[in-house]
Amino acid sequence: MAQYAKPLANLIRELSRLPGIGGKSAQRLAFHILSMDDREAEMLANSILRAKSAMKYCSVCGNLTDKDPCGICSDPNRDRRTICVVEQAKDVAAMERMKEYNGLYHVLHGAISPMDGVGPEDINLKQLILRLQQDDVREVILATNPTIEGEATAMYTARLIKPSGIRVTRIAHGIPVGGDLEYTDEVTLSKAMEGRRDL
Repeated sequence: MAQYAKPLANLIRELSRLPGIGGKSAQRLAFHILSMDDREAEMLANSILRAKSAMKYCSVCGNLTDKDPCGICSDPNRDRRTICVVEQAKDVAAMERMKEYNGLYHVLHGAISPMDGVGPEDINLKQLILRLQQDDVREVILATNPTIEGEATAMYTARLIKPSGIRVTRIAHGIPVGGDLEYTDEVTLSKAMEGRRDL
């Protein structure tokens, strides 16, 4: 990035470290930020700093929140007998967009990945087991990602919970709505067949 002045090059480099932002996108964002008036740029910078200092993890479920417990855990209208286990806080937002699930959540903050040195003790599993011992939970829905790590985490978590007699379910995986069988890989098709149901 020798063609850019050092402050601009630094901004581009930092923006390109964000997930999903490549070099070209980082350049566009940097030029856009520089074209903002000072007030807009200051508001953006302050929003980032305020979010960083105000957000924390809910002591109950591990979701990102600005108050503890979070709005979902403190909502008396939520079904407290069901907990949906997800890998990351952003997965809670995805589930909430569906507007059909009314239970509680538990965020693991990762997935078991021996290749990356992440074991069961490195994710938020201990807190989940404590919640299940203290609360009247009837079902745990495992909604980890359909990756090797997500599947391993789901299987390990299920083995931990099943002896307690709590129902453990896994979200279905398969062909997306609007997808073509012709372009669907074998693993996805296999999962779709496993998750089939009566009509």
